[in-house]
Amino acid sequence: MRLYIVRHGETQWNTEGRLQGQADIPLNEKGRAIARATAMGMKEIHFDAAFTSPLIRARETAQIILGDRKISLEQDERIQEISFGEMEGCHVRGEDGQVVVPRFQDFFENPGAYMPPKGGESIQELCRRTGDFLEELKNRQELQGRTILAATHGAASRAMLLHITRRPVAEFWGSGVPKNCSVSIAELEQGEWILKKQDVCYYENF
Repeated sequence: MRLYIVRHGETQWNTEGRLQGQADIPLNEKGRAIARATAMGMKEIHFDAAFTSPLIRARETAQIILGDRKISLEQDERIQEISFGEMEGCHVRGEDGQVVVPRFQDFFENPGAYMPPKGGESIQELCRRTGDFLEELKNRQELQGRTILAATHGAASRAMLLHITRRPVAEFWGSGVPKNCSVSIAELEQGEWILKKQDVCYYENF
């Protein structure tokens, strides 16, 4: 089994430094353009199955990448973005890109200590549900030896990679927040997920 984990394309809230979480924000024009470029880069891949977060920015990214492939797109809430509760929609980065809300300095710099706002999820809760998705995937007999697309989000994709690489929560962000439409590839070998490539981008000059 080979799994392509793709973060969604850009949204207006991405450009404004606002927390999206589970707010249902669509792609902007640049987001659609980089999704189309990613689709071109992945056009030779034969996908057998596809999963997406139910949020529109992930669904639209998956639909653009799949193009005219005759594959049903299965929505799964376990790979939607972490919930930021009452903080969704808030600006957390200044014009220089630096985090200006103290709570979210922990989210990005000390994830093990992050305390979610009211109504939000902890990173540990996010890791549990994305890990459950990956464990179920590898045990689905009809998907053995298949190639799969999973369209998801920044933090959710990092949680998936954390499960795949078996690293601690302290290393949650790894090389940082993934770029929009970046692709990571994992393969199932002898019943275990192995990370093969991380944060591949199929576009330039956007």
